[in-house]
Amino acid sequence: MHESTLKALLAHLPVLWWETVDEPVCRGPLPAGTGPQRPPRYETFADLVDLAPASAFIRDGDGRYLWANHAYAHLYGTVPGELVGKRIEDFDAPADADRFRALDREIMTRGTPVRHTLHYRRPDGTEGQAVGHRFPVREDARTCVAGIYVDVTDHLRATVRRQRAEESLQALRDHSGLPCALLTAGGRVVEASTAAAELFHLGLPDLLGRRAHTLLAPDLGLDRLHRRWHGLIARRTRRLETTAVLVDARGRRRRAELHLTTVGGPTGRARHVWAVVTHQSLAVEAHPTPTAAQVRILSLLAEGSSNSDIAASLKLSRQTVDYHLGRLRELLDAPSRPALVARAYVLGILAPRAWPPRSATAPHPLSTV
Repeated sequence: MHESTLKALLAHLPVLWWETVDEPVCRGPLPAGTGPQRPPRYETFADLVDLAPASAFIRDGDGRYLWANHAYAHLYGTVPGELVGKRIEDFDAPADADRFRALDREIMTRGTPVRHTLHYRRPDGTEGQAVGHRFPVREDARTCVAGIYVDVTDHLRATVRRQRAEESLQALRDHSGLPCALLTAGGRVVEASTAAAELFHLGLPDLLGRRAHTLLAPDLGLDRLHRRWHGLIARRTRRLETTAVLVDARGRRRRAELHLTTVGGPTGRARHVWAVVTHQSLAVEAHPTPTAAQVRILSLLAEGSSNSDIAASLKLSRQTVDYHLGRLRELLDAPSRPALVARAYVLGILAPRAWPPRSATAPHPLSTV
């Protein structure tokens, strides 16, 4: 390979150039004692082209390979020594060989480089694709064609798979009916389903960009939710199930069960979190939040305990239990004990699918508060 040819090849690679002299540089498996030999001064640079990840070749006007690097030979499942001296037809189907020969003639006629997309048949029988340049070079006083390509087959396949996954996720997000949102690690909504916007009585553009904390009502379990969120972002866990009291644009509240799942690589901090509402109570006007003791009384009341049983279980006086039940009826606007229990479930104070009854914010299914 002459110096001018090597320079032309390297001009299309992300490497630095160097000063040269007018001595030919030969590369390829030539028989011993034949052809110009590569001066030691160019060993490093010729090896650079030969071992570069970009696929490179040189062909003469008859379609015979004069030189090819390892990356180009790998496209055909062979080694450079098996390519040099052979013609295009020895490796490509007749239709492909005719197409490549026509392109070579065009390059030599025009005398200028051409950006080109190469479709070829991989050793496993599947179609491959590479992009790069073809350009004329002078080799042994002849005009030849050189080319440098980057195989983009795997990249394109990965891109297609990612596009399909994104389309599937978008269809699930938009048509499943589940309220869901993608949050940044800082808690900002960057994607959301239409169902999520409807849940908060917001237009979808108004929901996007909002901070998640503006969608949460004050609640006894809010501090615990914050701690679990930070553990999620720190990747101490990949997913969690929790509850929270959501507040919509009208000020109405509802307790919801949330599934939170991190998005990102296997290490380091999570970049995003998908939040999916899997169950929700009816929306109600804001009401004072019962204390932990009052929630415990409600859970025992829902279990069927009498006032005396509740007092004995909590080691309280009967009068104290009567006082709390009276306050709860006022807080929840419930005229009777059955109505009080019903309101506790409707408002999301008690977990809807748990027995024995327990607080909706209980950290464990067996916990009662």
